[in-house]
Amino acid sequence: MEQEQVRELVKQAKEGDHQAFAQLFFEYSDRVYNLALKILKNPEDAADVVQETFSTVFQKIHTFDGRSNFFTWLYRIATNFSLMKWRQYKRAVFTDQDLENTYDAPANVEPQHWDQIALNDVLNEEFRRHLDEAIDSLPEIYRSVFILRDLENLSIKETSKILGITESNVKIRLKRARMFLRDKLSEYMSELVEHRE
Repeated sequence: MEQEQVRELVKQAKEGDHQAFAQLFFEYSDRVYNLALKILKNPEDAADVVQETFSTVFQKIHTFDGRSNFFTWLYRIATNFSLMKWRQYKRAVFTDQDLENTYDAPANVEPQHWDQIALNDVLNEEFRRHLDEAIDSLPEIYRSVFILRDLENLSIKETSKILGITESNVKIRLKRARMFLRDKLSEYMSELVEHRE
């Protein structure tokens, strides 16, 4: 849907047009669900986030001033609900400080030699399980940046707006998250290399 169409639907929804709101729901509900599912790994919780997000949007759409993209505003609400729900029952094994101390020292940046690994090896279910476990152990501030930037393919700018942090903070957190995940997956990836030799 073109941005001009979205702006018009938002305008109509702000004026109380329920059909316009239903069209916005139809346009964005799947993306909100997929985002929540990536964060929470639970279909029921993801469905709850969709309901909570659009309920909030319905109640507060009159406060949307149009300075940011509607999608960005919506994703910010969905991300916040997802992270609140995640906090209720998940605790990262590693702290923010752990990642900062470990990955900001240049001596800790060692290249990994995984070029011998076939694409099929990293697309299989076992790899996905290892990756999901590694993502689950990321502290929240890194987890949300990684999911929005690398799994949802949002830009640095969009991620910055959704999370309410600077673009440089997005880049720093993303770098730490990627390095953490690389290290968490290194044992599994090394085994794949050994099996190839």
